[in-house]
This record gives sequence, structure tokens and C-alpha cells, in this order.
Amino acid sequence: MATDKEHITLMFNDIAPTYDKLNHILSLNVDKSWRRKAGRHVKKAVTDLEKPLILDVACGTADSTVQLAKSIENADIRAIDISDGMLEIGKEKVAKLGLQDRISFSNSCAESIDFQDNTFDSVFVAFGVRNFSDREQGLKDILRVLKPSGTLLVLELSEPQNVIIRWFYNLYFRNILPIIGKRVSGNAEAYRYLQKTVEKFPMPKEFIAMLQSCGYQEIKHKALTFGLCRIYQAKKI
Repeated sequence: MATDKEHITLMFNDIAPTYDKLNHILSLNVDKSWRRKAGRHVKKAVTDLEKPLILDVACGTADSTVQLAKSIENADIRAIDISDGMLEIGKEKVAKLGLQDRISFSNSCAESIDFQDNTFDSVFVAFGVRNFSDREQGLKDILRVLKPSGTLLVLELSEPQNVIIRWFYNLYFRNILPIIGKRVSGNAEAYRYLQKTVEKFPMPKEFIAMLQSCGYQEIKHKALTFGLCRIYQAKKI
């Protein structure tokens, strides 16, 4: 029987060819602005460094990786994911943009990152923490590879707290999103999984407490688009 990690890997391999298209359709292209805002936060965190080394965890098809490279032109970026299907599309995207000298890819999971301690100036995770097979272990291993004074930036979907907006949100995520997902990708289950992982993701206070328990400090967060998405920032001291 497949483990959670194996199941997630197979699922993302299956939807990789249509992943970008669906992200933009399902978010009405708002995901692009979320990535740009997150990129600016990462840039601010490494602004004093001549050549910051940044890790993009659960990079998927490298939309966020490319945005980081555009936002921080002096950065050297490593990108990891457990899905070879996603990584192949990411590599093709980076090659077309001529960014191979600044971005490199490897297959690695968040819970056991294949880099040494105290390696990165900043670590970024876009829409990936909710897919960690062991969320706390993933956050602890990210802390391990961060340099002292390094910054973690997490961009993650969340349920809006406004009652009216949450009603429409749940209607869309539970009933409409899987139908669109099936028509475009052929895999409705993947988008039911998406809805379930967002619903199960900790609320801001809980996630901040989790970051604290994993050893992060100076934690803050910001809601985007009525709370549909949030940016969390934390430091390794």
C-alpha cells in the first residue's frame, strides 16, 4: 500500500502537465500577484547580501522559483520537490527563460532536505507546507538548513475568516473546483485533495504556535485577498 508521500508524488506527477493552467484558472490569476508579493518579502529579507543563497521547497513547476529569480536578480536559487513530473516542467520553464545559471533543481522532500546545516540565507515555500507528509518535521528540517539570522517565508492558502466570504469560498472549493479540475486535468480527486488540505491547515494562531515549537522566532503573518492566502515570515536566531 502506498504511503502518503508516495500517493502525493503520484498525484502531482499525474496533474503536472496541466498544473500551471489550472492554478491560474482556479485563482483567476490572483496566484501570480501572491507570488510577486511573497517575492518582495524574500527580497527584503536578503537585501543586504551580495549573493544570497535561497532554497525553494516544494517548488512544483517552478512558478515561484522563477518569480524569486525575477524579484532578486543577485540570488542563487536551489529548488526541490518530490515530483519528478513537476521538476521536469520546471526545468523546461527555466531553460526557456535562460535562468539555468541561477536556478538548479533536485528531487528532495521537506522532511529530509539534501543540504547541509546552515546553508541558506532564506527558504521559501509556496503552497507546499500543507502537502508535507510530516509538517513539523518539514519545518524543523528547513530550520536546520537555514543559516543563523536566515528567514523562512511561507505562502499558503487559507480559509477566510469572514463568514460570508467563507460561505462562497467553501461553495467554490467543495463543489466547483473539483469539476473544473477534472475537466482540465482529468483528475478530480487531486482537487478534492486540495480542498481537504486547505480545510485541515492550521489557522494562523495554530500555525504560528507550530513555528514557535519548531524553534522559529520573530514570527509574523499577513492576510492576502480577504484571507484566501497568507504570508508567514519567521527567523532562525
